[in-house]
Amino acid sequence: MTKSILVINGPNLNLLGTREPEIYGIATLDDIKDSMIGKAAPLGLSIDFRQTNAEGEIVNWIQEARENHQAIIINAGALTHTSVAIMDALLAVNTPSVEVHLSNIFKREEFRHHSYISPAAVGMITGFGAIGYLMAIEAIDNILN
Repeated sequence: MTKSILVINGPNLNLLGTREPEIYGIATLDDIKDSMIGKAAPLGLSIDFRQTNAEGEIVNWIQEARENHQAIIINAGALTHTSVAIMDALLAVNTPSVEVHLSNIFKREEFRHHSYISPAAVGMITGFGAIGYLMAIEAIDNILN
């Protein structure tokens, strides 16, 4: 039976490929989605890939995940550093999650060094660009198996 991973992308990630490529790279969100689907399929995993600029929508998706998905990969973007609501939702659903960041948040402005997501995640992958999402699939595969 295929196991499903919910992949959540937060604010401004829809602009990947054109938004500050020196920081976030040239891969678009569609490029990342396609590579994730290609990586997940041979592992018997399916990808439900989403993006929103709305915090409440992310919270709703996380809550829905407990019924429909076995794991979550989340790049909450700037909401990583501000959203207690997202952290609380991740803690409430008790679904394994991996936090992903394209850039190394610890090499950037100090306010980016704190993550509200981390206490609710199994782990964090940061600073490897788009490949970080593929690394998260491998981590989830190990967690689920």
